[in-house]
Amino acid sequence: MPVRWIDRVFAGFATLAAAWLAFLLIYQLAKEGWTHLWAFVPFWLLVTYLILPRIHSLLSRIYLPDYFIGRTRTREGVLGDPVNLAILGDEEQIHAAMLRAGWHRADELNLFTGWRTVRATLSRRSYSEAPVSPLFLFGRRQAFTYQQEVEGNPAKRHHVRFWPTPDGWLLPGGRRVEWLAAGTFDRAVGLSLFTGQFTHRIDADTDAERDHIVETITATAAGNTGVTVERLRHFSSGYHHRNGGGDRITTDGDLPIVDLRATPAASTELRDQMDAERAEASYLRPVPLTVALGVGLALLRAIVGMLGLSFMVPTDGGGLRQIPIVANLLESGLALETFVTASRVLLVVYLVLFGLLGILVYRGHRWARTAGLMLSTAGVLAWASLWWFGIERGATVMSLLGTALEILVILALSSDTARIYVGSRPGEPERDTAGEVRG
Repeated sequence: MPVRWIDRVFAGFATLAAAWLAFLLIYQLAKEGWTHLWAFVPFWLLVTYLILPRIHSLLSRIYLPDYFIGRTRTREGVLGDPVNLAILGDEEQIHAAMLRAGWHRADELNLFTGWRTVRATLSRRSYSEAPVSPLFLFGRRQAFTYQQEVEGNPAKRHHVRFWPTPDGWLLPGGRRVEWLAAGTFDRAVGLSLFTGQFTHRIDADTDAERDHIVETITATAAGNTGVTVERLRHFSSGYHHRNGGGDRITTDGDLPIVDLRATPAASTELRDQMDAERAEASYLRPVPLTVALGVGLALLRAIVGMLGLSFMVPTDGGGLRQIPIVANLLESGLALETFVTASRVLLVVYLVLFGLLGILVYRGHRWARTAGLMLSTAGVLAWASLWWFGIERGATVMSLLGTALEILVILALSSDTARIYVGSRPGEPERDTAGEVRG
């Protein structure tokens, strides 16, 4: 619990810093005119991918209930897709039934699979195991996801996420099920209504997707003999709403319960396929996208700093000579050349530490994440102090970029995903602080 609170402090600081940086970008744009039009792009990225999601996360913790209401939640805690399917059976029976029905297990979302999805979408090439964004139920990310690509286009696909229910948990009304699922149809790639981020846009008729999933599982051609389906009528009130991406959703509130317990055991061929798809999905502690992003940004920060060393600490001392303590040292006899050399050495040490800590976070060292957060915070505060005293008011692209990277590193490494990643051992599933398996 203390670790989570410390992360929230860092995340809160980074959110404020990101808002301040967004102001600086607009300030530069207003001050310099169209010659600084480039500032609009990082401004949009800051607002849509960092500031708005953090605001949604804060508000959802305050206003949304943290118990089962038949809806999944996004990473920020906003209500996501409706839960529209329940399963009786174990995990192997679900895998066997879905594979027989022509579904593919989706890959885990990480840096490699995310980039592969972007390439496949832009080139309209098939990627039948393309990853899906995480949604949460019972405080857990989906355990696995299955999908069916449409016309070889990863922008359009049927997909369904699965979650195991907690031990002893009952549906409202007292029924016991072992799995819950949320199925929707991706119709296109577009911008999220709530954040402006690029995302898949879903079809509003979630009932049609729910029925499609059941029909494929129970189809005679699938060979899932022994499967039965019971439909709980009006399990929830029918409603019209929006999901976490701002897409409209409609449902009649029915909940089919698919019983797979009497389905045939997986054949040797099917078991080999299950093992192959399980290995390809890479669900055992992959490097999460946020961690990979944070590490990459830390290394980029070190490189940018090294390239801009002469700009940040010029030969004549630049604006640093305006700092009262520096001015006093120079007046007391400290040679300017000595001051410049010492400042550059300290900056190089800082940048090398930044890069090394990023590598150690990638390797799963918990202390390195904390040290990286502290170092990034110190760097942002130092630059903010220089700006406040007017030394960095004429900020260069290089100095703005360095500060932006430090803020992004804090946001990435203070996330729950990063905390869970460094708290798990290699080869084990990710667990939260309560010891529950994550995804």
